[in-house]
Amino acid sequence: MSASFLITDVRLIDPARGTDAPGWLSVEAGKISGFGEGDAPDAEGAARINAHGLILAPGLIDLRVRTGEPGAEHKETLASASAAAAVGGVTTMVVSPLTDPVIDTPALIDFIMRRARDTASVRVLPAAALTRGLAGEAMSEIGLLKEAGAVLFSNGHHPVADARMMRRALTYAQTFNAPCAVRAEDAALSAGGVAHDGEFAGRLGLAGVPALAETIQIARDSLIAEDAGGRLLLDLISSRAGLEALALAKSRGAPVTASVAAANLALNELDVGDYRTFARLSPPLRSEDDRMALVDAVRTGLIDFVTSAHDPQPPEDKRLPFAEAKPGAVGLETLLGVMGSLVADGHMTWAEALRPLTSAPASFLGLAQGRIAEGAPADLILIDPDAPWVCREDELVSRSKNTPFDARRFTGRVATTIIGGRIVHDVRRERAA
Repeated sequence: MSASFLITDVRLIDPARGTDAPGWLSVEAGKISGFGEGDAPDAEGAARINAHGLILAPGLIDLRVRTGEPGAEHKETLASASAAAAVGGVTTMVVSPLTDPVIDTPALIDFIMRRARDTASVRVLPAAALTRGLAGEAMSEIGLLKEAGAVLFSNGHHPVADARMMRRALTYAQTFNAPCAVRAEDAALSAGGVAHDGEFAGRLGLAGVPALAETIQIARDSLIAEDAGGRLLLDLISSRAGLEALALAKSRGAPVTASVAAANLALNELDVGDYRTFARLSPPLRSEDDRMALVDAVRTGLIDFVTSAHDPQPPEDKRLPFAEAKPGAVGLETLLGVMGSLVADGHMTWAEALRPLTSAPASFLGLAQGRIAEGAPADLILIDPDAPWVCREDELVSRSKNTPFDARRFTGRVATTIIGGRIVHDVRRERAA
């Protein structure tokens, strides 16, 4: 693609401005140079691309992507994860500090950033450990890590059990305007649980994770955030009860936001079926009532962000008895399909579906991308909103293939992914090749 080009005949959707209208967009030197509704202007010397009515939207920003690099490259590398991200329309991914070793030093932040520059095809932003080794016992050097390039401070899969430590970390992070993220799950109440605590898990003989484990942690951490200040992301809400606790915290003005994994918007506890370990997730798939409450919370904005919760696990860690299998699923390539299918089923509009994947996470992290504005990075996706497709495990780009969506039908697919004005994925070009 040339340094200057014009995309015409698009359905321009920008959740940041609340627009959804036919229009055009121009790009120069990797940035958005103009856009508007109606017919495109003449652009002398610029390549002209007719999108034939496809949706043109900001590229997706995924706040929770786990890779195996460093330490477990057989699961996923930054290169393989970014290739999967490009296919799924994710132009910016925030990588989890849950690696081996844990990303809790400036040297490791530098390693991730250098590896990303050398091998990744999408933008990679590192999250650093909120506590050293993710152990919840000693605070990380938040100031030094932020200076090194960390954009988020996360405790990975682990809640911070010690309330005093949690308060100290949030208080310290506030001085650097550093956003923090913790799992909304009480570790003692969820210990040993592998499925939603309900009748279905009882029939299967599986230990349950009660929604109470979520509500207690939300209540505690939101109260600490109110006292300490700062910005706290309550990660991976999964239940109606958790949403009620979240709504109460927000009504008090607590400085909290919340995310949900895409799998919890599309699947419920029955998808575990006959002990399907690829549906062994954390948090677990919950009831249909919980799922629909989560969908509504995304539509209304009570849930701020949707994430892929991308967590690659090789077959030897998944093809085990259900209780012994490691939780987690790959999700970068199915993220847009989940949201598009919710739109196709009438649960939300495309603007409502894209907001928690674009402008909302961009604002949370203070990024220039995630919106359509003059001078913003030309990180864009063309979406075919009506395209039906079937997820095939063996066709996934991710190095690990642990998806609960194998053979699942979706509506809506990324046709083209553009980062900094450069095409990194194009369905039509790849089919022709």
